[in-house]
Amino acid sequence: MDAIRPGQVRGGLGNFVRAATVIPINDLKGAQSGRFSEDEQLMRCKLAACYRLVDLIGWTHGIFNHISLFASENRASSGVDHFLINPFGLLYNEITASSLLKVDLKGNIVDQGSTEFGVNKAGFTIHSAIHEARRDVNCVIHLHSPAVVAVSAMKCGLLALSQEFLNCGAVSYHDYHGIVIDKKEKKLLVKNLGPNNKILILRNHGIAVCGSTLEEAFYLTSNLIVACETQVTTVALGLDNIVLPTLDTRKQDNHEERRGADSTNKSRTTGVVEFEAMMRALDNLGYRTGYNYKLLPMAKSGQIEK
Repeated sequence: MDAIRPGQVRGGLGNFVRAATVIPINDLKGAQSGRFSEDEQLMRCKLAACYRLVDLIGWTHGIFNHISLFASENRASSGVDHFLINPFGLLYNEITASSLLKVDLKGNIVDQGSTEFGVNKAGFTIHSAIHEARRDVNCVIHLHSPAVVAVSAMKCGLLALSQEFLNCGAVSYHDYHGIVIDKKEKKLLVKNLGPNNKILILRNHGIAVCGSTLEEAFYLTSNLIVACETQVTTVALGLDNIVLPTLDTRKQDNHEERRGADSTNKSRTTGVVEFEAMMRALDNLGYRTGYNYKLLPMAKSGQIEK
């Protein structure tokens, strides 16, 4: 064992407790859980777990940026448009299932959650605009990670220079006009996103990634950020030195098909396999995600503590 040098901080019980303590994601217990339907509880756990993942991966920007998720798994049959979002003031590593706010499309708070923090209405404007216009979108992830902002400011846009780019599908762009707060800007943002695309690069700002499920949105976000990081590294070599796949190759690449099937030819919803793997990692570390596993027999039999 190495000798402890003069002035070196010795380990102690306090340090051990701080290092070993994990705030459970699923804190919906007792009376707290009775406030929400079982469906909403699952959505709360899933969204809170996503915030924790974003923090652990390093995509956070303090208390800023947002991930919104429809409060029910089936938006069409719910009858109301209520969404879950982070309370403005909590760091992502503090967010739990109970702390999430439930809001309507105007950003009005329907359920305060377990904190006294409110909603960042300016930040929610992007989310409400997309959720209102695109009924197929149940989750929106809005981030400002450095590589993403760098690519958003490049005239060339996102280049097709990596496998991750091909996983993203079609990409839309929205020019920067300041903070999105007025109706005119919201309409332009929705128009630029289009009726089918799920990735919107906000020039000089960041990204807004959509998904019919949170799993899909996280999958697209992960690939988009890696594609941006790859591009930032590669363009330093000069655009003339970069080899891009031909247009024919890109057209032949069926990203939807590659996302959905495994070697057993079982069709999977985009991103579910990858996201469940991340949830297992969190549960194995003691985060208690409360995630509703659907794929692994061990998860179905309750061997993973949630």
